[in-house]
Amino acid sequence: MMIDSALIFQASELIQQADGLVVAAGAGMGVDSGLPDFRGNAGFWQAYPALGKAQMEFTRVASPATFRRDPALAWGFYGHRLALYRHTVPHEGFAILRRWAEAMPQGAAVFTSNVDGQFQKAGFDNVYECHGSIHHLQCLQPCSADIWSADSFLPDVDNDACQLLNTPPHCPHCGGLARPNILMFGDGDWLEQRSADQAERLGNWLDKVQRPLVIELGAGTAIPSVRYFSQQVVARGGRLIRINPREPQVSSVRDVGLAAGALEGLTAIAAVMD
Repeated sequence: MMIDSALIFQASELIQQADGLVVAAGAGMGVDSGLPDFRGNAGFWQAYPALGKAQMEFTRVASPATFRRDPALAWGFYGHRLALYRHTVPHEGFAILRRWAEAMPQGAAVFTSNVDGQFQKAGFDNVYECHGSIHHLQCLQPCSADIWSADSFLPDVDNDACQLLNTPPHCPHCGGLARPNILMFGDGDWLEQRSADQAERLGNWLDKVQRPLVIELGAGTAIPSVRYFSQQVVARGGRLIRINPREPQVSSVRDVGLAAGALEGLTAIAAVMD
């Protein structure tokens, strides 16, 4: 389906008038880099056939209870994802966003529900990861408020069985099992200080921006954290370009909704601006 050229032109005008770029990204942003989409059991079980055979839903695997009950399975799932995200190359859309940001007086900040670290890999430094990061660890208990890097953990995973084959990471303080510093389902033990610090930094940056433009990418209504954030920026006078193949609707004629994937939409706007 062709993207409406009038909307593309309107989006390019919004970019040119902004003094700061707010990138708000959900799971759809990573799909164009080849990352799996966990929306619905079909996509999830296609990526993890062993969990499909066991009829184990994403919400059940992505839970601290699974780390307590079956650490090899839990770390099989998260270890596979950690290795996948480490090897993934961010798609060209990230570079397009950076190019636009570099032309704005206040640069860019990122709000994302993704835990994959792709924005940092693409060179963004003001990133608020509202659900945490797979590249950081914490104690499963937790015995302290410490959050540390996962860089030294090299998972060896049997992908067909979704099982970790080597020793899982452990807490340097109590020796107990470590887990990713990610907000999971039914999670009362997530240590949020790292994300809270990121949120404060993004808030301080936003206070300096007079004409913020949100470019929202691949963020649906099923888990609406990213959309809520976009709406907050619009409520304080910002404008919005929403790029989403299934739910592109925007509430104001001054904003733009493009029915497209993240890379497709960004590339179309870039072609007009170049």
